Amino acid sequence: MSSATERTGGSPGESNCALVLGALSVASWFCCPFWILVSALTLPLGLAGLVRGCWELRTASTPHTGRTRPLTALALSTAGTLASVAYLTYVLTHPELPIQD
Repeated sequence: MSSATERTGGSPGESNCALVLGALSVASWFCCPFWILVSALTLPLGLAGLVRGCWELRTASTPHTGRTRPLTALALSTAGTLASVAYLTYVLTHPELPIQD
């Protein structure tokens, strides 16, 4: 077990949680053409990735622990969350869109 795993009490696979959430929140925008459905999915995924990424970054602030993975997770989660918020804001400010009929 690594030192980060010993401190958190989790399994080694749990350290990828924020990265997976962030990657899903970004990748789903490119994979699914139904953006109104994607935005409802990616907003909670991105927010969960942000929270988990902050927690992992805080855990990684000790010596001998890499900070690249938590920073990448935070960047991906931020991008997915901002894309979701931007799309939802656009949809709400344009009532003439056919999606709101």
